[in-house]
Amino acid sequence: QVQVVESGGGLVQAGGSLRLSCAASGRIFSINFMDWYRQAPEKQRELVARITSGGSTNYADSVKGRFTISRDNAKNTVYLQMNNLKPEDTAVYYCYAGGVVSGFTTRDYWGKGTLVTVSS
Repeated sequence: QVQVVESGGGLVQAGGSLRLSCAASGRIFSINFMDWYRQAPEKQRELVARITSGGSTNYADSVKGRFTISRDNAKNTVYLQMNNLKPEDTAVYYCYAGGVVSGFTTRDYWGKGTLVTVSS
């Protein structure tokens, strides 16, 4: 059984920083890519950042230069360093592990999310 668990959300003032963590656990052989998504109230879930097993990264235009995604493959963990936070960054942040090889299966997994609230 593979589980994906996020942590690190909270309340921060505009201009502040937070670091989110996401750990995938279970009998995992490899994970192809790991993403951070976010969903604000009454808005669609959107991709914030992606990092592949090789370390390639992609970011949404809205967070480029402010957010940094990183990964520890040995720990099956991904991080999102968020700097210069803005009120519009307020959302539930979800971790998505793509191409998880566990035993004889390969599938994707979502975490349950962690809330980030940025006050003005």
